[in-house]
Amino acid sequence: MLERTVPVLFVAVTATVASAQPTPTPAAPTPAPAAELEAEPEPAVEEPAPAEPAPVAPAVTAEPAEPAATVTATAGEAPARWYDAIEVNGFASVAFTYNTNRPAEKENQLRAFDTDDGNVNVDVIELVIQKAASDPGQAGFRVDLTAGSSIPAAAASAGLFRDADGNAQDFDLQQGFVSYIAKAGKGLRIDAGKFVTHMGYELIEGYDGYNDNYSRSILFGFAIPFTHTGVKLSYPLTDKITGMLMVANGWDNVKDNNDGKTFGAQLVGTFGKVTGYLNYVGGPEQDGNNGNFRHVLDLVVTAAVNDKVSLGFNADYGFEKDAVMGGDATWAGAALYAKLAATDALSVAARAEIFDDADGVRTGAPQRLIEATISPALKLGDNFVLRGDVRFDTSDEESYMTDDGTSKQQLTLAVNAIGIL
Repeated sequence: MLERTVPVLFVAVTATVASAQPTPTPAAPTPAPAAELEAEPEPAVEEPAPAEPAPVAPAVTAEPAEPAATVTATAGEAPARWYDAIEVNGFASVAFTYNTNRPAEKENQLRAFDTDDGNVNVDVIELVIQKAASDPGQAGFRVDLTAGSSIPAAAASAGLFRDADGNAQDFDLQQGFVSYIAKAGKGLRIDAGKFVTHMGYELIEGYDGYNDNYSRSILFGFAIPFTHTGVKLSYPLTDKITGMLMVANGWDNVKDNNDGKTFGAQLVGTFGKVTGYLNYVGGPEQDGNNGNFRHVLDLVVTAAVNDKVSLGFNADYGFEKDAVMGGDATWAGAALYAKLAATDALSVAARAEIFDDADGVRTGAPQRLIEATISPALKLGDNFVLRGDVRFDTSDEESYMTDDGTSKQQLTLAVNAIGIL
């Protein structure tokens, strides 16, 4: 999905994950086989000796014993239990952000999640319970429960943990859906429930995927939705291209705010080291209005230059009928991403973007926003990442608060620790 100048000391933040993510789901554990039983050879039966006894080879008596032991061990294996395929995973993010503008309200402007200035925040603690459906004929489910002071309240959907007045809690059902993969054909996948949007380059984040930058892009926060509640169908069209169709209640709605539905589509193509995503979402999103459609086209391209350098590109164009006084509204933006993995543990990521909200329908004021972000990251083991975030925002309007007024610029520094289980 789609945000002046004083040196600051970073504050180290440590995250602890309580035992419980545009990616893979770990394989289900296999029950340990039961210990093999040793079979004792049957005693030979004595018979009257013939007049002229013939010699008997020793192997004849011993051979039947070994197959008997194998059969007994196979029959003794414990059957697989229904709950063996259920996976439990966790994710936690803790951060501290410092705004050099020193805003009087201690809030960073035009940010998706990192809105608090000068606070140590538990951004999110996520618990994921799932039984993955990966093969034809399989059914599964996934439930993502989140709590925290930053992400859940911002991403919560209307009608569930966000009330009619727009107030949200610090707890959310981020995802909750069931899945089935059909046996026929190439494997039609059906997902029904609440799930994160297919739009955008960046993620809400979780145990199966996190962003290279701590702060989210302007495109993530203002150009596209966070989640949908509905049904989506995914199907591999060729060995390189997959398609998806979706029908949902709307943008970030568990309970629809009108009688219309929102439609989504996606084409994903992988060609060598380059992967492209062409996404669409459209439908009536205004309260009680079924005719004023909102449309967004979203393009994402990722490329692995080599084993150390990766690049990304994201562009969005949005249109909404009668969204502002006087008529229709449009918005558009683009972002570039680059990451250098200096070592297996140390990396540096960069992002630069521009967002034009010509009619002010997305950010609250007609303006053009530009931001640049640098994020070094240090991997301390397989389950802990410490990363920084240096970000500079500018607008052609005075959209950023200071200690005694407003400004056209905003510089923030952040340190973030994430743990994955």
